[in-house]
Amino acid sequence: MPPDHEFIVIGAGLLGLAAGRALAGRGRDVLVLEQAAVGHPGGGSHGSCRIFRAGYDDPGYVAMARRARELWRDLEDESGQRILRPTAHLTFGDGLHAVQDGMRRAGAPCELLPAGEVAARFPGIAVGGPALLEPESCVIAADRALRALAAATPQVRTGVRVTGIEDDGRQVTLRAEGGRVLTAGQVIVCAGPWTARLLATAGIIVPSAPTLEQVAYLGPASQPPPEMPIFIRYSAALAPAPYGLPVPDSPLYKIGLHHSGPTADPDRQVQDGEASLTGRLARFAEQYLPGFRPQPVRTERCIYDNTPDDDFILDRTGRIVIGSGTSGHGFKFGPLFGGWLASLAAGQPAGPEIARFGLGRFSAPAAAGSGSQ
Repeated sequence: MPPDHEFIVIGAGLLGLAAGRALAGRGRDVLVLEQAAVGHPGGGSHGSCRIFRAGYDDPGYVAMARRARELWRDLEDESGQRILRPTAHLTFGDGLHAVQDGMRRAGAPCELLPAGEVAARFPGIAVGGPALLEPESCVIAADRALRALAAATPQVRTGVRVTGIEDDGRQVTLRAEGGRVLTAGQVIVCAGPWTARLLATAGIIVPSAPTLEQVAYLGPASQPPPEMPIFIRYSAALAPAPYGLPVPDSPLYKIGLHHSGPTADPDRQVQDGEASLTGRLARFAEQYLPGFRPQPVRTERCIYDNTPDDDFILDRTGRIVIGSGTSGHGFKFGPLFGGWLASLAAGQPAGPEIARFGLGRFSAPAAAGSGSQ
């Protein structure tokens, strides 16, 4: 018997919806399955906003980000939604010059500002030193992005939790809760922190270490609120990195500490704020954000799907394609990676850059990470 669908995508987060949209746009039969609802709080793609930046120490990442920016613009034109909000971005810290070098090597515009100019132009943030200004950065309206991607994907079925995958070489069989069985010619797994355990049922080992991160939303200390840039204190080491961004259509400012949360079971997430993380966020707000009250208006949890080297996993094994390991910095690449995953599933060229994201690097004698945040 022929399979039920040509392609099935598991997971209606950013990558899954982007892959589904890309396949649908090529006229292919694709069904996207989601265990909960699009944008549910237990997934890694929910929330109001994300950072779009090209500021990486790796010129390959810079080039990918700039390509993704144009694809976001295409989605805006297609959906009629404003998804990218141009916003100045400041990078500071001991990794500043490495980011500057990476951007220059990729031909991306940037400007090194001395401490006095940073303070004069951006009084709402206390950098206390020089900073790299990135003029092409944006705030991504993440909730709008998910809605636009879902609207461009004709078949999205929610409330279907896939528990097992079997690839017999001719087609892929999916087993879901409630005894449901579906078949597809090719399957793309973009299940976030559930990806590793799901792929294990097909005999595919994916290194993954989910962590439950926490962000906070701050209210302005006075009215009107200061006009704020995006910022990140960048370090060459993979250490917790403070970052912040303005929330679209709101006076609030979102802050977080990249890679600071505890390991987590994605099926046992606690969405309430953790006091120790809230305290750390308040202390860093006191240090860097004089224009905002340090005690959060609210907090929010977000699960990361981390790889050992902080790079992504975009690969194919048999009839199963994997989009995983976004490691807290993958949202900006959504439309680009969705197209690559669609190409992998359809047996079409995905571009030479994708080779660095293969699963095989974890079995190589010396896997090299990007050092990116």
